[in-house]
Amino acid sequence: MDAQEFRKDFLEDIKADALATGEGSCASFVSSFARYLQEAEYLLDFTSSYFEGTGKQNRKLRVDGYTYDEFDKTMSLIIADYDISDDRTLAKTQAGQLQNRLIYFINDALNTQLHRNLEMSRPCSDLVDLLREKRKEIRKYQLLIFTTANISATIKILESDNINGVPSECQIWDIERLFQLCGSDTGRHIIEINFKEHSENGIPCLEASNVAADDFKSYLCIIPGTALADLYDKYGSSLLEGNVRSFLSTKVAVNKKIRTTILQQPERFFAYNNGISATAMDVQFEHTEQGLFLVSARDFQIINGGQTTASLSSARYNYKGKANLGAIFVQMKLTVINRTLEDDAAATLVQNISRSSNSQNKVSDADFFSTHPFHVQMERCSQRLGARGTGGLQFETKWFYERARGQYLQKQMRMTASEKKKFLLKNPKNQLITKTDLAKVRNTWAGLPHIVSKGAQTNFTEFAQKISDAWEKDEGLLFGDKYFQESVALCLIFRYTEIIIPHQPWYQQGYRANIVTYTMAILHKLIQAQFPKKDLDLMGIWTRQAVPATVQNVLSELSECVYEKLTDPKRGVENVTQWCKREGCWSSVQSIEYKLPGEIEDCLVGQDAMRTVVKEARADRRIEMDADAMTKVVKIRPDQWRNAMAFAANRRMITPEEHTALRIACQLPAKVPTPTQSKKLIALLERLYEEGFKL
Repeated sequence: MDAQEFRKDFLEDIKADALATGEGSCASFVSSFARYLQEAEYLLDFTSSYFEGTGKQNRKLRVDGYTYDEFDKTMSLIIADYDISDDRTLAKTQAGQLQNRLIYFINDALNTQLHRNLEMSRPCSDLVDLLREKRKEIRKYQLLIFTTANISATIKILESDNINGVPSECQIWDIERLFQLCGSDTGRHIIEINFKEHSENGIPCLEASNVAADDFKSYLCIIPGTALADLYDKYGSSLLEGNVRSFLSTKVAVNKKIRTTILQQPERFFAYNNGISATAMDVQFEHTEQGLFLVSARDFQIINGGQTTASLSSARYNYKGKANLGAIFVQMKLTVINRTLEDDAAATLVQNISRSSNSQNKVSDADFFSTHPFHVQMERCSQRLGARGTGGLQFETKWFYERARGQYLQKQMRMTASEKKKFLLKNPKNQLITKTDLAKVRNTWAGLPHIVSKGAQTNFTEFAQKISDAWEKDEGLLFGDKYFQESVALCLIFRYTEIIIPHQPWYQQGYRANIVTYTMAILHKLIQAQFPKKDLDLMGIWTRQAVPATVQNVLSELSECVYEKLTDPKRGVENVTQWCKREGCWSSVQSIEYKLPGEIEDCLVGQDAMRTVVKEARADRRIEMDADAMTKVVKIRPDQWRNAMAFAANRRMITPEEHTALRIACQLPAKVPTPTQSKKLIALLERLYEEGFKL
């Protein structure tokens, strides 16, 4: 796939989405573009918020969406330049006009009576309220232009003045730039840093060890406090490795003790602070008379020390003249990843380093979730299970579970046209499930629509913690084929509701995401309340690959009731978007009086039948896990098992049962350990690895 193919597919998908939802091509363009940037961690979230009008001094105002990063206090506002005319070029003058419409919108929102002229129940009213509420907190405005045009070669940089005294920057994203991002090795936005821009000679460093390692090298560095704060001011929370950002975004970003040291004893900061840990690729060094200096790095991520970094920037911002960052220096451990590593291997290495670096903090395994065995299991299910063909298809299709970021698109990058066509027939795009999709539907069905409404990142962190705890408690027995098939059924319900809402006569172009999650959540609550010994037959929906007509009708009626509750003038919080994030909102929605039709009982399944299915699913999963353990054992040679036995025996590390299992493993393939023995052997190997054993 090349850039032209990507562009063609991207625009075709937008047309199809606009036709299905009825929200218009421009709105679909912005939502699709933002979704890609969320997957790439360039945006943490996205809220659609269209407004176009005339403001003070007859200036044109326009905004299409926004996101606010609570951690680094960056307000991102988006404007669309959607016109699919062939060979269109966005000139600097036009780009400046689009940029100004966003700037004028912000200025009018903050300094005029614009908020009084907007309907209270529209998302744009929520955006204006948010801008006014956060005006003293916002530290940077990021203006984003999404365009279908090609960017003129004359546009090198779009200068952006301060807005109400707050720094701003403007970025233009065209479809080719999006393609380059999606087609990159990591599938996410990569930070490239020239350290000479922040410190005269770069960052002084010392190679930490002469021991050769195939996958990384380590360095000890001393980074000036001003340089670290500058980097954070420029790149914001995207400088922090994703899992660390997820963790810190739910905590207090600025540590009080760190702040006190910055303000009162900056010269002691180096002695008091633990420093930071970072990873990078493609680094460049310069040797000078003063020693070795780090001058540039690609894919620079801080994996430990997020609070230190944010605190330095925050102190300078909040305590102008009082924070002497010039006297502060921070120790930095830098691990340089070998660029020849496979994507999964590099990601695993970074996460292992991150896990170890954060071992003294309360960062659970849920925060290091992308390589969790749960995802590996879901990926296996998606590759193995075939779904009934719909729309006249005479063959089974797959629901593609995207365990790694950008996996679905990157699989197509190296395919020929015929290979890609075959792949898409087998794995249609409307059957792609991302990790955040799964978290969204599962938390919705679990009765957490207020958590889902807090955004993809917060919701995923909550979901990850629950799954991590359940996996540890039940050894993953619950998460087999049945779990995946029911998750697909929930996706079908969720996506059906997304499609019907824009076509409802009461819908007024706003809060669709909130309406969907609350509608689906209240449906489940009503079923549990009115049919206490039954639940929705999700396996039946998986089998049919369609939502039953009775359930469709209920979703349509319930969605209107939900909309009225969410926008009720008596709601607990004036801002609807913020209200939807409160548990009080969910309590309010649960007060909806709605009698489910009797016919819905045909779409339900009894508890006895459910228990039987769960029991069978657990048995199947246990067999699968037994087979996995035995496969791992058989792949290890008998001489390697003999080495393991000798190592363990010398250190008196094995129980009699493990010794018996080891003796059998040493006789492979003549004798094969049982599933129970295989599991003991795998656990034993992990203990031996910790003691220094290598196969």
